[in-house]
Amino acid sequence: MRIAEAIAASGIEAREARLLLSAASGFSGASLVAHPERELPGEIRDAFLDFAARRGRGEPVAYILGRQEFYGLELAVAPPVLIPRPETELLVQLALGRAPATVLELGTGSGAIALAVKRHRPRARVVAVESSAAALVIARRNAARYALELELRHGRWFEPVAGERFDVVLANPPYVAEGDPHLEALRFEPREALVAGPGGLEAIREIVAGVTSHLVPGGECFLEHGLGQDAAVRELLASAGLEDVRSWPDLAGIARVSGGRLKSD
Repeated sequence: MRIAEAIAASGIEAREARLLLSAASGFSGASLVAHPERELPGEIRDAFLDFAARRGRGEPVAYILGRQEFYGLELAVAPPVLIPRPETELLVQLALGRAPATVLELGTGSGAIALAVKRHRPRARVVAVESSAAALVIARRNAARYALELELRHGRWFEPVAGERFDVVLANPPYVAEGDPHLEALRFEPREALVAGPGGLEAIREIVAGVTSHLVPGGECFLEHGLGQDAAVRELLASAGLEDVRSWPDLAGIARVSGGRLKSD
């Protein structure tokens, strides 16, 4: 079977087919495009068609490949962690704009946010909390790959950092409502990292309830949330006593992150 024939037979979008064939064969994407007549050895053809079948059943390309790019880092990903998404890079940008000495990320998953901050602020102390032991294994692997020193802690939200305060607290918590129709498209990703009660705000409420005890005076909190949740999240932050509460849009113009500042002494 030739390259062009394999891509056509895969039954998936051509760009994704080339990515998967590149992974199965070791050929670069440019080589696949330049030599569509090249014959594929049987073992490569079989591996590619297996990848394509998995993609055809809806499995994300990132899980099939075992990696995903985020803020210039190529990170290992697997079903215990959410696949990092471009819109989440806004959290990193907001943190880097504050030049913090100490950063806490809640629900780190693959470690994407914490590692991106640490890479660009190597002198900062970055603590990353995660309740899933399986996810922490992946985060540690990603940190080791780039020799980035994170303080990875196992536990729920603020439990592992009792008594500690930070310049910046970041989180991309679960914010999808139970029964949301979009969950079907996300069925391969960990439900506990996606769903947060009937309205999608339970995890954010829990974080906001504890955040003022973990910010230094003048410290800031930034939370990612879903479409249409910005007003409710701003209200929660303001009710908790944070000041300068506002929302920031992602590249699509959707209010994606809301945050506020703890009053300075």
